[in-house]
Amino acid sequence: MSPPSSPSETRPFASVEDAATRLEQVGYLSSPEIATACFLADRMDKPILVEGPAGVGKTELSKALAQALGREFIRLQCYEGLDEAKALYEWEYAKQLLYTQLLKDKIGEMVAGTSSLVEAADRMASGDAVFFSERFLLPRPILKALLSERPAVLLVDEIDKADPEFEAFLLEVLSDNAVTIPELGTFKARHVPRVILTSNNARELSDALKRRCLHLHIDFPDRERELRIVRARLPQVAQTLAEQVVEAVAAIRKLDLKKAPSISETLDWAQSLALLNADALTADLVAATLNLVLKYEGDIEKAKANLPQIAQA
Repeated sequence: MSPPSSPSETRPFASVEDAATRLEQVGYLSSPEIATACFLADRMDKPILVEGPAGVGKTELSKALAQALGREFIRLQCYEGLDEAKALYEWEYAKQLLYTQLLKDKIGEMVAGTSSLVEAADRMASGDAVFFSERFLLPRPILKALLSERPAVLLVDEIDKADPEFEAFLLEVLSDNAVTIPELGTFKARHVPRVILTSNNARELSDALKRRCLHLHIDFPDRERELRIVRARLPQVAQTLAEQVVEAVAAIRKLDLKKAPSISETLDWAQSLALLNADALTADLVAATLNLVLKYEGDIEKAKANLPQIAQA
């Protein structure tokens, strides 16, 4: 078993098995499909488009990948109305204004002797480069990932929530691994970032995006893998109770719910039951703690109507 990367050490994956091992060392229990996608993305310099329901570990995968590869983790949270200014870079206008106030004497010297507003404006324009330089540039996640001194993993979280126009812009930036800032020129990536884009299928993504990415679908884990996750994250929870929780969650997910419980909610439930000194699940205990697993009142009512099946699962 290879040792985990230190924070300052960046090592590519040597094989699919190496990817699975190193992901597990940082606390992420992958499936063969997940380990294969991570290995290929690392070796091919390609983004991964990770789709699946909320709460199956898409975001956690990107964090684990950054740790396993020894890369800096950078996150861009998408939402409706997200534009280039929020994702790429901004100018620090407050800092520019402050410098203008501090340098007002110099500005006075620059325009001294001019005979018209046009001439004064021309002289001021010659100093634009001072105020539109890297010292006033505020990198946002995409530019930060491209210019990072350390190789980075860039998470573009919930790309399906962003507008199609932003999706098109993102493709152009990521395909070239460079960005052009009109006042400063083109910045190429110091290190090609590993990019993970996640989607909860809120809308259909473009074919152009899908063509440029490796595709990975993550669903809720099977019982064996979810039990391994619970045991790895919560070793203080008894084996029998952990098994019962995993089986009960699997039974709950079979119901027609607005939102099925995620892996994190399975962990919360198991930990809460352990804190309540529960030795085993009973119908009464399930009913009293369903709010830890389900977030909508309608879902809770449906689960309560099926308490015997859940408790005996």
